[in-house]
Amino acid sequence: MKSNDEREMVVRTVYCTNIDKKVTQTEVKQFFQQVCGEVSRLRLLGDNLHSTRIAFVEFLQAESAILALNCSGMVLGTLPIRISPSKTPVRPRLPRVAPH
Repeated sequence: MKSNDEREMVVRTVYCTNIDKKVTQTEVKQFFQQVCGEVSRLRLLGDNLHSTRIAFVEFLQAESAILALNCSGMVLGTLPIRISPSKTPVRPRLPRVAPH
C-alpha cells in the first residue's frame, strides 16, 4: 500500500528510456528543465554493457511531468528519448549498512 506522499511523488515522476549513453546527468536535467519545468530529483542509471541508459526524473510540479510525457520522441544526444509515467518514486540511494 503506497502512502499519500509516495503517490504524490509518483505523479510528479517520469521514467525515461533510450537515453544516449554519452549524455550526462546535467544534460538530462537541463533538457527537462528547459521544456517542462523545475526538476527536483534525477537518477540516471546504466552501465557500459548497455548501449543506452534509463532515468527517473522527479519534477516539483505534476504539470511538468505531464509536459515531459509529450517530449517522448524528442532527440537527446543522438537518440529519441522514450518517456512514460513512472510506477515508483525516485528512491534515494540506500545507505550501505556498515558491517558490525
